Amino acid sequence: MEQINKTPKQIVAALDNYVIGQNEAKKAVAIALRNRYRRMELSADMQEEITPKNMLMIGPTGVGKTEIARRLAKIVKAPFVKVEATKFTEVGYVGRDVESMVRDLVDVAIEMEKQTAYSGVRAKAVQAADKRLVKLLVPAKKKQANKNGNEFQNMMNMFSQLQNGQMPNDPQNSNEEVTDDVRNQRLSVADQLKNGSLENADVTIEMDDPQQATAGNNNMLGQMGIDLGDTLGSIMPKKRIQRTMPVAEAREILVKEESEKLVNSADIYHDAIVRAENTGIIFIDEIDKITAGGQQNSGEVSREGVQRDILPIVEGSQISTKYGPINTDHILFIASGAFAESKPSDLIAELQGRFPIRVELDDLSQDDFVKILTEPKNALIKQYIALIGTDNIKVTFTIEAIQAIAKIAYNVNHETENIGARRLHTVLEKLLEELLYEGPDMEMGEVTITESYVNERIGDIASDKDLSRYIL
Repeated sequence: MEQINKTPKQIVAALDNYVIGQNEAKKAVAIALRNRYRRMELSADMQEEITPKNMLMIGPTGVGKTEIARRLAKIVKAPFVKVEATKFTEVGYVGRDVESMVRDLVDVAIEMEKQTAYSGVRAKAVQAADKRLVKLLVPAKKKQANKNGNEFQNMMNMFSQLQNGQMPNDPQNSNEEVTDDVRNQRLSVADQLKNGSLENADVTIEMDDPQQATAGNNNMLGQMGIDLGDTLGSIMPKKRIQRTMPVAEAREILVKEESEKLVNSADIYHDAIVRAENTGIIFIDEIDKITAGGQQNSGEVSREGVQRDILPIVEGSQISTKYGPINTDHILFIASGAFAESKPSDLIAELQGRFPIRVELDDLSQDDFVKILTEPKNALIKQYIALIGTDNIKVTFTIEAIQAIAKIAYNVNHETENIGARRLHTVLEKLLEELLYEGPDMEMGEVTITESYVNERIGDIASDKDLSRYIL
């Protein structure tokens, strides 16, 4: 598990690359993250006493609440899960068990631990995978086996390996008749694999059936911490299928299989649960939609009941997962909501007390829209220039055009529904619609997007309230 040893200023600086403005929110989450590192430096007794200060972000949609939390988790390489609070109010099979968000967090942590463990053994796994590829590319003749004795022995060996939780070895490998000619061919192919000259050659491999893994993934049982796939897998051997693919793709599948043999799953599960407990972040969106205020339909689960279900998890409790129990005492919970038709005080008092840090995110200004279009690493203008550039068309935006786009997005937000920065997606898509459509036939060229082009394409639509309501 990696230490979160970034300072608050470093975390804010990293967030600035992706999120414009919202300095108060960035500062608050940076302090919350740094406090986790501080806690890990204390004695074990003191660590148990210090709980994370959960946060409630308040602000309209599209101002960066989710983006701050998601980017924060990536920066510190922490397990992160985003859930919609409204999912827990739906009745029937679509309504989810509240504890499922913790189990989802453990699943994310396990994938992260697997990647770390697999990267540590990759060199050995690649060697083993290349050996298997050599045998597949240059197959040898099978020996004439003594059917009565050998098949029975092979079957007993396979059952023994299954009982010990191991993947059964292919008994046919030991029955190969390797001649000098085959041996020389394999040496030649092994050299070609090392040189990378066979990456695009086709090879047929046997692999686990992905459909079988999906079939065992029962959503309802998974929510209760029961893994039907593992249960059936311990009784029945995995179904294998044959696929023909390029060597480069086949190697990655074989590397994964070999990596699984080289790592200890029990260690991965243990480390993943520790990682989730100490660095996990659960982002609960739309928490304002489960306040008691407002109308409640007869087809909805009690909103206050959902709050009471969430409360023990946020307070700290032990949740059963298929990998073992996890304690939620030190998981960081970040809740967010627009609170347009309700207010934080409409939440039950106990839940309010579990979110002591309140951060109000600012509405985005026209200047903020200009910055969002140009400054971040993944800025929308940069994205569209790169997309259209694939058709050999060089697109340039003048600063006046960018300001005009920002002004239109800002005005439409305040004349219709305020959806924050998401309005820029709608405006840009409409603005560049003709260019995106005609681009492949133009083959090459240079296009400059000017203020007059912006006004010509979407100026009239933006000025007409009825049109902008439906189009932008």
